[in-house]
Amino acid sequence: MKRRTIIVVIVIVLVVGGFFGFRAWQTAQSQANTAYQTDKITRGRLIAMVGATGTVRANQTAVMAWQTTGQIGEINVETGQRVQAGDVLGRLSQSSLPQTIILAEADLVSAQRALQNLQESGLARAQAQLALAQAEDDLTNARNRRTSKDYSRASDLTLEEARTRLSLAEDEVARYEDLYEQVKNFSADNTARLNIYSALLNARRELELAQANLRYLEGGPDALEVEEADASVALAQATYDDALREWERIKDGPDPADIRAAEARIAAIEASLGLASLSAPFGGTITEVNARVGDQVTPGTVSFRLDDLSRLLVDVQIPEADINRLAVGQPVSMTFDAILGKEYSGVIIEVGRVGTPVTGIVNFKVSIELQDKDESVRPGMTAAVNIVINQLENVLLVPNRAVRLREGQRVVYLLKLGIPTAVPIEIGAQSDLTSEVISGDVKEGDTVVLNPPTQFEAGQPPFMR
Repeated sequence: MKRRTIIVVIVIVLVVGGFFGFRAWQTAQSQANTAYQTDKITRGRLIAMVGATGTVRANQTAVMAWQTTGQIGEINVETGQRVQAGDVLGRLSQSSLPQTIILAEADLVSAQRALQNLQESGLARAQAQLALAQAEDDLTNARNRRTSKDYSRASDLTLEEARTRLSLAEDEVARYEDLYEQVKNFSADNTARLNIYSALLNARRELELAQANLRYLEGGPDALEVEEADASVALAQATYDDALREWERIKDGPDPADIRAAEARIAAIEASLGLASLSAPFGGTITEVNARVGDQVTPGTVSFRLDDLSRLLVDVQIPEADINRLAVGQPVSMTFDAILGKEYSGVIIEVGRVGTPVTGIVNFKVSIELQDKDESVRPGMTAAVNIVINQLENVLLVPNRAVRLREGQRVVYLLKLGIPTAVPIEIGAQSDLTSEVISGDVKEGDTVVLNPPTQFEAGQPPFMR
């Protein structure tokens, strides 16, 4: 009886085990037959980009409006025309201007004349100061010359030099007289006699000059020289007195405050007169003309728009998570909804230093300059911008959809014998579609599951940004 009970129990265990084994095999077969979405691990180029949208703007833009009332009398430009800074774009009719502006023209002439008079008085002051200094120098020199007439004509050194010259001349005459004594009885046409006699005559002339020079230097000035020196002093004194009186008259010059006031008055009048016209504040292209001759305008009426199209810029807002990946000089590609089939290049010229919160996200302004702009690109167009932040060649790539988080670690599910098998991996650079595989037991060509069953997952995909 006991033996029969044991056999029955064994049979029951085998039946139950077989049943559950069959169910497990059936479940495995069902899972193996599940329609998994799969992809391949590949090797190739990874380009990581930050995308954004922005609006094209000109390098400079000015919208010009009238600041007074009147009737337009001139329109000097048309849409698309290039202008230079200072060019007059339009002018109001003179007869339609307010009375204050009309009277300002006469006020300007008066103010300019007043400023000129002040400035000329400053010039006269400088000239009088220079004339006084020159007259003072001339008077000093004349007095010095007159004083010198009270003494001998020469210094001791000059007298000594004159005496030495006289002594040498006397020696020279004596030498040639001795030589002539030796040849004076020669015939009159004797060459030696003629040469010595000629030299003797020259020596005697030099002696006479040396004697006269010494007498002059040793003597005092004559009455005529003193009289001329006194006259020079008197003339220099009179000139100095005149220059001094003129300097005393205008030495204070114009008050600097008066000059500043006159200049300010002119600037105010010119600003008032400037209300009668609109001028280009910088060089550029007229992009809008909203006026016609004869139109009545009031303060604030816009008539022209001016854009500097020499450079076209795009401003985009970049989230704080990506801003530190960007730098000035980084290349950019962009497309425009209004320009199909063409991609443009640009470069970052400015990265904002201060963020702006927008609905809980902090964005930073980044400015981009188009490098290959053409006439198709216009201010106001919407640009789709892609900024390359990383580019790698020949790296192992896994689709982002295949990467999962399992117990805090990134894994992919390889399809082995029809069953998804988790394989831990480490990823590096990422793009929108793929990630670089840095390490892990995977290789090029492996099949990865994009939609593993929920019982294999322990969290969300790791790329939920």
